[in-house]
Amino acid sequence: MIFNIDPTDTPFVSAIGRRDVTNVNFDWQVADLKAVDADNAQPEGFELARAAAQPTVRVANTCQILRRDATVSRTQNKANAAGKNREMAHQMAMRMKEIKRDLEAIVVRNQGRNLGQDTIGVRKTRALESWLTTNVQRGATGANATNEFSSPTDGEKRPLTEFLVTIAQQQSFASGAEPNILMVGPVNKSRAVSKFEGRSGTQVAVSENKVTSNVTVYAGDFGNLRVVTNRWQRERSAFLLDPRYAKLGVYDAFKAVPIAKIGDADTKMIVGEYGLEMSNQKAHAVIADLFDTNGEYDAT
Repeated sequence: MIFNIDPTDTPFVSAIGRRDVTNVNFDWQVADLKAVDADNAQPEGFELARAAAQPTVRVANTCQILRRDATVSRTQNKANAAGKNREMAHQMAMRMKEIKRDLEAIVVRNQGRNLGQDTIGVRKTRALESWLTTNVQRGATGANATNEFSSPTDGEKRPLTEFLVTIAQQQSFASGAEPNILMVGPVNKSRAVSKFEGRSGTQVAVSENKVTSNVTVYAGDFGNLRVVTNRWQRERSAFLLDPRYAKLGVYDAFKAVPIAKIGDADTKMIVGEYGLEMSNQKAHAVIADLFDTNGEYDAT
């Protein structure tokens, strides 16, 4: 047996949909309704004053290349190792788990888009935090990303509170959004969400040797939020998500590729190309600039 407890979960990527893309730069359309007219009353027999059509907005993102590799000597691969048939097969299985974690960590963070035209020439996909600009709760001095190629500006940190979640839900509702996931890091799950004030008014039947202090669903004024803990996102941000309005763009799915043999060893590489489609950023919300260490909560 080979025992490994390193985490391999990918909560965000597993929740959202997939779409095949046919270019490294891919796009989609976003539509907005015209503003409500509460004085929409017309006289009988009125003549139409034609209004311009409401155009859709074309938005885009870029696919990013990810890779992991392993080199195994002929001797290693020939040996009958305990717990595995062949060393290379074992190494490829481990690298696949690692690259999936890499992808999760990339798309949930604050990375801006890079077209690969800089001096390094590395394409980067625009990640979740860079997209969110409408339903946002930021600390003092915090600011949205100025454009698709930048990251949001981090502000002064504060604790995650039930009030902030309520405001984010209210803001989302006003935008027409219906988020159903509250995704937070492990510190804010244990130190904040599971200690929301509403928790103290509940009654939970437990046995004499069991204590419960856990919140898995937050029932707010604007709907229920399933609480998901994501160890790969930045701890200082909490997200309200509607997974219907985000997709993982797949340009080239992960595959194992043999590399030309040099000497008495074999090398294989796992490579793939992916980008994040934020179908409509108004469907989601972010509560940014949160405490991100246990010590900060302990100090309060």
